[in-house]
Amino acid sequence: MKIHNLAFLLLFPFSFAFDQASEFPHSSSLPDSDQQKRDKAGAANIIFKSTDGGQTWQDMSEGLPENLPEDGIPRDGFLANDHGVYLRAGNGMYHSKPNSTAPFWQKEISPDNLGSIVPGKTGMLAFNYGGQFLQKANGATFWTPVYADFKGKSVRTVFEIGNNVFIGCDWGLYKYDDSEKSWERVYDGGWVMKLVESDGVLLATSQSGIIRSTDHGDNWVNVISEGGVGIAIERIKGGFAAITCNTETETRRVRTSYDGGKTWQPIDAGLPASLYISSVTEVGKYMFCGHPAGIYRSPDKGKTWQLVLSAIQDKVFNLSVSGNVIYAIPRGVGC
Repeated sequence: MKIHNLAFLLLFPFSFAFDQASEFPHSSSLPDSDQQKRDKAGAANIIFKSTDGGQTWQDMSEGLPENLPEDGIPRDGFLANDHGVYLRAGNGMYHSKPNSTAPFWQKEISPDNLGSIVPGKTGMLAFNYGGQFLQKANGATFWTPVYADFKGKSVRTVFEIGNNVFIGCDWGLYKYDDSEKSWERVYDGGWVMKLVESDGVLLATSQSGIIRSTDHGDNWVNVISEGGVGIAIERIKGGFAAITCNTETETRRVRTSYDGGKTWQPIDAGLPASLYISSVTEVGKYMFCGHPAGIYRSPDKGKTWQLVLSAIQDKVFNLSVSGNVIYAIPRGVGC
């Protein structure tokens, strides 16, 4: 793969595979759909969860639409919080309540043409690439417009923290200035995809790697830059975890920081080198990594890794956490 294709891998949603629902022990392999046809029809292999630290994994796809198109679930089409799990699938939005049983999902009122959903201060936000935004407060039924005064396009993310609002676009990062009642571009080094915050430190994935701010997002500096893009940034206990592309080795590198994002230590020595590592997160005493070989788990902050769930065909798992539950969505690795 040529270096200039690295950013392409991140910018487009990928397809999902569907197999029969079941519960899988650790290190288990998931057969392909031809081997798993059963008498009972239903969506499968769209989303999995583990409530025991990755020892076992349950397919919780039942109740979602079958035969979704390849682009049926957006890149930011999944959200988990105390109120349950929300998933954009096809043209609809589906909700799974905490501790729900099969069929896990119920269809909800969906914001038209706004396929991406992210957490908000009072509930969730939905947006699209064209720069339209809606919000839905916890307990509310309907979606209402928000940030109509933002005139930018090519929107990749929206992030609310305290009194600040950030919108990441293809052309940089914008912050809402409450005193001026206007939007100011605070970073112009290319696209910004995801932001996280901890103890006053903001970190974001960017076109140049991982960027950091300690002054409420007014100024940003690169803290990981290896010639490639930033793939993922997550909060973990006591710090942050990040994935970036290294253009020299043509691999994705996994690192952690425990000093507020100032310095970073590699934790991928025990992982097979790959250009398609997708996500890293932490649940309880374990760290988890979504890798083309499957889901790896580390009990010692990345010193050693064990494969706890094998990949489905040529998919790579994207991971998300709510409380002590970890969710895994298999996606295509791209080209």
